Amino acid sequence: MILTRTWLNNFLDISKVSDEKLYETLNSIGLEVDSIKKYEIPQKVVVGKILSCEKHPDADKLNVCQIDIGSGVRQIVCGASNVVDAEYVAVATVGAKLGEDFEIKHAKLRGVDSEGMVCSASELGLPNIGNGIMILDDSIGELVIGKELNEYEKVADTVIEIELTANRGDCLSVHGVARDLSAALNTPMNKFDYEGQNIGKIGIARIAKLVKKGNINASLRYVMVNMEDLHTSLLFSLRLAFIEEPQDSSLSALLKYITHSTGVILRAYEMSELNLEEEKLVIDVYSDEEVINISMNQKAVSQLGINQNEESMANDNSKVVLFETSYMHPNLLVDVVAEKKLKTDELYYNTSRGSEPNLCFGINYLTYLLEKYTACKLYDGTISLAEDVEPDIITVTSEEVSSLIGNEVSKAEIMNILSALGFSVQSSVEDKFGVTVPNFRHDIENIQDVTEEVVRIIGINNIEAKPLCYSEKVRINNSTQRYLAKKALRERAIANGFDESVSYAFTDKSLLEKYNFPVVKSELDIINPITADFNTLRTTVLLNLLQASQRNVNYSKKSIALFEIGTIFNANREEHEVLSLIFTGQKESENVSNAGKPAPIEFETFVKKLSAIIGNYKLRTSIENNGLMHPYQSADIIIDNHICGFLTKVHPTVCESFDLKETFVAEINFDALIPKHINADAISNFQGVYKDLSLVIDKNLPFDQIALAINSLKLDLLKRFYAVDIYHDEELGEQKSLTLRLFIQSMNDTLKEEEIETTVNAILEKLKTEYGATLR
Repeated sequence: MILTRTWLNNFLDISKVSDEKLYETLNSIGLEVDSIKKYEIPQKVVVGKILSCEKHPDADKLNVCQIDIGSGVRQIVCGASNVVDAEYVAVATVGAKLGEDFEIKHAKLRGVDSEGMVCSASELGLPNIGNGIMILDDSIGELVIGKELNEYEKVADTVIEIELTANRGDCLSVHGVARDLSAALNTPMNKFDYEGQNIGKIGIARIAKLVKKGNINASLRYVMVNMEDLHTSLLFSLRLAFIEEPQDSSLSALLKYITHSTGVILRAYEMSELNLEEEKLVIDVYSDEEVINISMNQKAVSQLGINQNEESMANDNSKVVLFETSYMHPNLLVDVVAEKKLKTDELYYNTSRGSEPNLCFGINYLTYLLEKYTACKLYDGTISLAEDVEPDIITVTSEEVSSLIGNEVSKAEIMNILSALGFSVQSSVEDKFGVTVPNFRHDIENIQDVTEEVVRIIGINNIEAKPLCYSEKVRINNSTQRYLAKKALRERAIANGFDESVSYAFTDKSLLEKYNFPVVKSELDIINPITADFNTLRTTVLLNLLQASQRNVNYSKKSIALFEIGTIFNANREEHEVLSLIFTGQKESENVSNAGKPAPIEFETFVKKLSAIIGNYKLRTSIENNGLMHPYQSADIIIDNHICGFLTKVHPTVCESFDLKETFVAEINFDALIPKHINADAISNFQGVYKDLSLVIDKNLPFDQIALAINSLKLDLLKRFYAVDIYHDEELGEQKSLTLRLFIQSMNDTLKEEEIETTVNAILEKLKTEYGATLR
């Protein structure tokens, strides 16, 4: 980023700041100065006014000029072709030294006396601004005949080159650098509030309209101009040469100058062929696969922030020009351009790093320059499309900022610095306060970034050096809780004799279909599987565990217990994690206690092992329907009154297919196993009693129905209950005997007999009413 001192002075008064102070300040705020160069015009180079210009009598390419240099009129012979168009020029008078071996003296050129030299920019040690002599105009200040040119600060300027980091796109303009310097120097910015002349103008809305199609994450603003007498002033040419961006045309110089000054992206569209009296200009803005396209009267002209069609570009011959200012968040551009390998133009560099989002600033600056320095006529008003962006707010505490810096910084100082940098600060009486990130600082995301801004303005050299001190906070979040839950499950599973299995998230689609598991929709499935056996995403881990068990059996393993915490997918390719377990073969190892003939795994043993791993749960008649399920030994797993998985004995035909003996499997949604926060219950100081209640009830009635009925009574004295015996025989017919054990306890007093009876009778009455239960 290159800028000049006087250019910077347009936005910030630095007239009393020395070049050395400017250099130090820029470096201290992180805008590292790569070079700084002061241009000095030699003495005895003055402003001259050409009074007459005639051809040299003996040379076709020479002109004889009579030039007023204040102290008198001098005759000077000049060979530059553009001298005939000049009025005010830079004249090196006799005695001026333009170099160590170059002193201006009285001379005769082809027999004609010459008392001085009309100079070009390069002859004065300035950057080259084109062929011919340097024609002066009042853009550099009031032209006074005979005044030394080195007294014009805008000519004898200081050029500063700054090295910017990739995240500081907000400083890719003179205004952006001035904004940072304003905070560091504690000097207010110069106000620029130009509204433009509004006399006899035609409103742009009468001849043009902007149509938005779909969701557009961008902002646009347009102004139309009848171009007349557009020319490049000396100041424009000189400053663009200082920043090594000379332009070939007046319009391109205007666009480059405004963009470099304000940071606003500015483009110009050719409108000369449009008959605005007969047809209206329709600007369509629409999104196409994350690229925002712009068309004018159904003709594509640009991809926003990326490029502009060459045929749509205006030039110096354009009679009517539509100027466009635009802003897109850089994160929306970089990925799509790289992915689609789109052709970009020069302005993409600015948009991809973060341009100035205040489009009105760019339009107003354009209006000011056109109305002040040219005869161009602007249409009244603008047409615009504004993106409704919710600003980011970061919560900041002075304690945390001070901790990150390593020095105590007051809340007031932090707030003042951030306010000066353009952040909105929400004041509060507490140490904590909100900071709204300005939309020109897309790189600010967290409190560390905010702290860096504070450090820049304080100055790294002003921070006291201290030994490194590590500080850490408790950072428990959802990811941490999931990790700890997995770790605990693994430890308990291994403690209960299970080994962990790790398998691919792929499986054989034909196996899923064979055992009636869901499959991923064909349009979402894998296009190029790694092998024929891994041709789809798995919707269950159980088939992987069955295959793993089969391989273990082939290695002569007689008892196999495996578990896996892994990802499965549904038909829409949405993923979630499950805990899957399998136990097949002998339930224990061969030893003396079982005479070398251990029994096979059975339902009760598997249920107890599962309980030891995942904790308390309930079982209910299963509604799961897949090819692994045993018709009589399967159940849904209930946790917190929600079905979160199932367990089952594997169907004998499936065991036979995998060469397995008695086998049990379970699959549980992992989210249901993450520990929940449980509030502690008070402990009673009074003794409780156990009371058994034996009932005769329908033998097909599941226990969970009975539990729901009892829980619905919400009995204060009933602390817990559970089944301890189930009995049925021919005498009971279609009924069974169920014994419930009730634990009854009072929090406030010793239990009385009538309180116990009241609780038991309430339960009996409820079950009698709901299910016809009777005492046995």
